Amino acid sequence: MKNRIELQRGFTLVEMVMVIVITGIIAGVVAIFIRAPVQGYFDMETRVELTDTADTALRRIGRDLRLALPNSVRTPNASCIEFLPTITGGRYRADVTGNAAAPGAQLDFTTATTTFDVLGGMTSVPVKDDMVVVYNLGIPGADAYSGVNRATIQSADAASITLSAATLFPLASPANRFQVIPGKEQAVSYVCSGAGTDASGNGTGVLQRFSGYGFVYPEPTVCPEVPAGAPQLARNVSGCAFVYNPLVNERSGLVSLQVSLTRNSETVNLYHEVHVSNVP
Repeated sequence: MKNRIELQRGFTLVEMVMVIVITGIIAGVVAIFIRAPVQGYFDMETRVELTDTADTALRRIGRDLRLALPNSVRTPNASCIEFLPTITGGRYRADVTGNAAAPGAQLDFTTATTTFDVLGGMTSVPVKDDMVVVYNLGIPGADAYSGVNRATIQSADAASITLSAATLFPLASPANRFQVIPGKEQAVSYVCSGAGTDASGNGTGVLQRFSGYGFVYPEPTVCPEVPAGAPQLARNVSGCAFVYNPLVNERSGLVSLQVSLTRNSETVNLYHEVHVSNVP
């Protein structure tokens, strides 16, 4: 009987080690080439997210500022900005009509007034506890923060406003105009708290909006205290700068807003300017 010898094909341990080494070299080379594009993609995603957050926050602030009561914007310091929002306004009756049957109710500046007529209507009708402001100049004797030219509304409709108490407003508006600020919100502040960068390259501050804390007079030199639970417009804030120039021209002021956001050592800086009306 003839023995048959069958050969078995395979690979040696040396060959296996060589394959592993060569595969590792190839993988390392590939990783070196694709690492930069992948890291660049993630960095770009971070910058896009930060830019979108900062842009949304600045646009929200700008939208609010355009509805601010004339001459009510103020910046206690570069980390915050404060103003009185308006919800509507109109023209008050400055003199009585010649119709004896309907003499009208004028807003008198020589004696306290309880009710006055609205001429031409308003964009929206105020509600109880909203506040009327007449000729706000933002100076002593005509500053809504002090309350001297501000009165609380008891009731209102499209044609007239009744105040909670008889009020003598100090100064008449040359254009017979008035503005209404919401009783719930009162003053509004945007505050940057804790702005900076930590060791991990992330911004440590937050930008928040809050209101309903009353009227602070005279103007403070520090930002109002942020209440717990105040809405956050942006996190990872590494820097803020709010500047208000009230004398850009005779009719408007200029608010400059700058916000810096930092995450994973990536920083975006956005700058925004808002013109605010100073014609009361």
